[in-house]
Amino acid sequence: MPTISELFVYPVKSCAGIALREARLLATGLEYDRCWMVTDPHGAMLTQRAYPRMALIKVELGTEDLVLRAPGMSELRTPLDAARLDAARRVQTSVWRDAAYGIDTGDASAAWFSDFLGIPARLLRFNPDEERIVDPDYTGSVGGATTLFADGFPLLVVGQASLDDLNARLTAKGAPAIPIDRFRPNVVLTGLDAYEEDYVETLSIAGESTAQQSMELQLIKLCARCPMPTIDQAKGAPDPDWPNEPSDTMSVYRAQPQRDGAITFGNNALVVNGAGGWLRVGQEVEAELAFGD
Repeated sequence: MPTISELFVYPVKSCAGIALREARLLATGLEYDRCWMVTDPHGAMLTQRAYPRMALIKVELGTEDLVLRAPGMSELRTPLDAARLDAARRVQTSVWRDAAYGIDTGDASAAWFSDFLGIPARLLRFNPDEERIVDPDYTGSVGGATTLFADGFPLLVVGQASLDDLNARLTAKGAPAIPIDRFRPNVVLTGLDAYEEDYVETLSIAGESTAQQSMELQLIKLCARCPMPTIDQAKGAPDPDWPNEPSDTMSVYRAQPQRDGAITFGNNALVVNGAGGWLRVGQEVEAELAFGD
């Protein structure tokens, strides 16, 4: 049976992730995932695609604060609770073509990000009084599904066997193997065959007591990969000897003709049932497959 082997949250979009042993599942995804986003002064999002140095910003969830550290920078703290942002300014922003709504975290965090990135920048926290609706073309029966500052969906699920297969292909050509953090998943599963997550329709996780509702995730859209997996998350830059990997290798066997040749890796998911429950490393998961026509 498939098992959860790793859990990750990425509190600040495009900054370093946090590996967790357990994470609370919300309707919008894992708690605090993509709850903050870096923007320019006009509210346009900034990501590793243009600023790979963002990978070097380490994030910690404190008792009351989000704590950020980066090379050569003093520690930055900003409240987890949006209500603690004094005289906060509401900002309408966007994630790709979707409207999103943030709260400016203030001049101190703006100066910190501007200094580290070398460009004018500000840090937004998602406004808890607003919602961002997931593209209804993909939500099906889960009408009104919401997310925060994620690219498009609440969760990304990846099978460990898929990474193992990719790494075997990389090492066979002399390129170094890569860690799972290149793909920034939320949930990593063992017990699936390589790329079997492509065909998973639902994942069900039993409640831990008779009073707790089981959790159900619906996998709805293969994740099209941009060049971000080429960025070494430990160095904030591509490998100078293999700057286009793993994209070059994946383009040979993971390009999807039905998606205009997009390279896919992992499957995006919605939360169908069980918001408020806890996902834990080691939990067994029931996977229902759907292979289509």
